[in-house]
Amino acid sequence: MAHDATQLSPLSAHKSQGLKGRMRVPGDKSISHRALIFGGLARGITKISGLLESEDVINTAKAMAAFGAQIHKDNDGIWFVEGLGTGSLLEPSTVLDFGNSGTGARLVMGLAGAHAFSTTFMGDGSLSGRPMARVLNPLREMGTQVLGRSGDRLPLTIHGADPATPITYRVPMASAQVKSCVLLAGLNMAGTTTLIEPVKTRDHTERMLRGFGAELGEEINEAGETILTLQGLQELTAQDVIVPGDPSSAAFPIVAALITPGSDLLIEDILLNDTRTGLITTLIEMGGDITIENERNSGGERIGNVRVRSSRLKGVTVPAERAPSMIDEYPVLSVAASFASGETRMEGLEELRVKESDRLAAVAAGLAANGVPHEEGNDYLIVTGGSNHIGGGTVATHLDHRIAMSFLTLGLGAEKPVTVDDAAIINTSFPGFVDLMSGLGANLG
Repeated sequence: MAHDATQLSPLSAHKSQGLKGRMRVPGDKSISHRALIFGGLARGITKISGLLESEDVINTAKAMAAFGAQIHKDNDGIWFVEGLGTGSLLEPSTVLDFGNSGTGARLVMGLAGAHAFSTTFMGDGSLSGRPMARVLNPLREMGTQVLGRSGDRLPLTIHGADPATPITYRVPMASAQVKSCVLLAGLNMAGTTTLIEPVKTRDHTERMLRGFGAELGEEINEAGETILTLQGLQELTAQDVIVPGDPSSAAFPIVAALITPGSDLLIEDILLNDTRTGLITTLIEMGGDITIENERNSGGERIGNVRVRSSRLKGVTVPAERAPSMIDEYPVLSVAASFASGETRMEGLEELRVKESDRLAAVAAGLAANGVPHEEGNDYLIVTGGSNHIGGGTVATHLDHRIAMSFLTLGLGAEKPVTVDDAAIINTSFPGFVDLMSGLGANLG
């Protein structure tokens, strides 16, 4: 069910001391979405352990079930998906409601756009305001028809071509969602789809394609661009998938431990894919006491434990080319920057304008409400940290879970409490956040 914006649940965070203990964060959201999708396309039964059971991911599970996949969870929390085979999805008899999830909607549009039937997509108020043209444009080139509101926003209906035509597509922005949409469409139609990615983004779709048995060509051209080639209608084979901890969810306790005195926290089994670790790299550059322990490989992905202790941070410049590896973490990085000495400059942030909210504007407004000096540009944010007199404000979350968690994190280190207007939205990505953080010593309530 989509989050009800009329039922807001305000919550305040108060200055805390010494976050300590061992913890696990929920399973990685990106991998959870993809495990359900590829399980629904594979022959056989895919077993998924550690699936993130958030509203976003459950909506993707419901969508795959609407296409005909058989999905259930056993008493041990293991999910089982019996797929239909590539190119063999069934026309949904119901509207697909993705709630707040842009990832789920955009990836599943790739599936639907390659099948010769109609699929209707809807979402909550936040998702309905976010642009879908970035995925619909390549689908149109493949022959998909789109019926919806001006600006290609939800709700809308797409009807796949018969037959769909594979394309060569250069991704115009750094977006793993666009790349994944095109690859998923190409997988479900005859012929070869070629994708050109000028800027490398998170590669979970490519890894999982190969993990389920698909052959995916990959090379780097003279311009440094990544060229992916995929032959359509390859059969996938069901797999056992273990979902590691989500580094985007781990970002909040990591920053909370850095800014609260006396903290020593161990976060276990975190995904350490190089396309997802930009925040950790940046926080270490800022002087954060962060170490990786028990590093290992699992299911083609690098995982490990992250130990973090309270630290004196300093401002840095975060280069634009790092943005794809930490695009979801800039709100909580701005919190860390609020406690760092000097200026932290974050560049290449235009993608934040089209997230669950205009995250750049929402972060700037939250900083302003809590007395943190900053400068907001079209695609950059400068935060001047080190003040002892921040906090005391109320932050509008705009139905954005990461804004809510980021500013609750700010309140744990600020002199005065910080209130967010809605904590219920956190369940879209991090169910149990408040209880888990409270158990480590965070003063929330």
